[in-house]
Amino acid sequence: MLVGVDFGFPHFDSELEELGLLAQTAGLNPVARLVCKRKVPDAALFVGSGKADEIRMVAQTYGATEILFDQALSPAQQRNLERHLQMPVNDRTLLILEIFAQRARSHEGKLQVELAKLQYLSTRLVRRWSHLERQRGGIGTRGGPGETQIELDKRMINDAIKRTKDRLLKVKKQRATQRRQRQRNDTFNVSLVGYTNAGKSTFFNAVVKARAYAADQLFATLDTTTRQMYLESAQRSISISDTVGFIRDLPHGLVNAFEATLQEAVDADLLLHVVDASNPAHPEQIQQVQKVLREIGAENVPQVLVFNKLDAIEPDRRPTALADSYELDGVQVPRFFVSAAKGQGLEAVREHLAQALVARQAALDAGDAWEIAPDADDELLGNAP
Repeated sequence: MLVGVDFGFPHFDSELEELGLLAQTAGLNPVARLVCKRKVPDAALFVGSGKADEIRMVAQTYGATEILFDQALSPAQQRNLERHLQMPVNDRTLLILEIFAQRARSHEGKLQVELAKLQYLSTRLVRRWSHLERQRGGIGTRGGPGETQIELDKRMINDAIKRTKDRLLKVKKQRATQRRQRQRNDTFNVSLVGYTNAGKSTFFNAVVKARAYAADQLFATLDTTTRQMYLESAQRSISISDTVGFIRDLPHGLVNAFEATLQEAVDADLLLHVVDASNPAHPEQIQQVQKVLREIGAENVPQVLVFNKLDAIEPDRRPTALADSYELDGVQVPRFFVSAAKGQGLEAVREHLAQALVARQAALDAGDAWEIAPDADDELLGNAP
């Protein structure tokens, strides 16, 4: 059973469509939905005792065996709800973590998900155990009270978190070495970013003729894939990476855990921000992506908007021009309308990438000229020592 609480935020999903898609992606079957309004969350039960009773009645009526909340619950709220409803209660955060755990394929991806899940569970051990009696310390029956089971479990989880962080640190260093190698080779790096299921992988496959996994589902791609793409008009190749999709209320643990993967976006020369143009909520999805980019420090990387799924837009709503500009955080950025599935509008994006590559090379050449003539006017050349 899906439950959403409207606190008056503009992005509230009154139909719980996205939560339903997340549940189906995780292999669950939504049988009922319930939406309520509150000014602030109830400290104990998140929704209040009266609404909790209604949730239990509806769940019993439709035969639900688990309750999923569209918002993040505190450990205490989750524990209290499970006691009140007499059935498992989980939130959006755990649902996303479960999907990531199912989809991770690479060693790095599995490590990142493992770390995020360990950090999530470390705050929720209280509700996992009913046998919290103290162990006895000392030899035989002598000695004082030992550690409780929960203290042992916390220590085990903290040790596991430390080990996983150490292993991720090695992976991060390997990725940094690979990025430095690309920089030494003077490679122009482009990263695809966007809301989940916007069609990034389909676009990636279409422009670089790759065979990365693509599907009409949330979080089809978790592991970064990088390929070379030759731009004929620029007579050079660029490096283009397909990254994990973003989503509203992406758990902070995942943002931190996927730092090594998301670093591809931070270090890129250009971001191709892929948008599902057929989704009525795409303006809010764009803002959610911008929010995550700010969190990872990639807000200053130049962007180009790629409005995908042109073929899915009603004919009378399709734009008359397939290339224009769009105001993004107060700045006008280039925008292209494409259909990655049909191959429509991709050549215009390739041409723009070629122009960006040529412009960057010109800037680099200007930098080389400045180094040869250090007395030249820095402002005129637009370079700093």
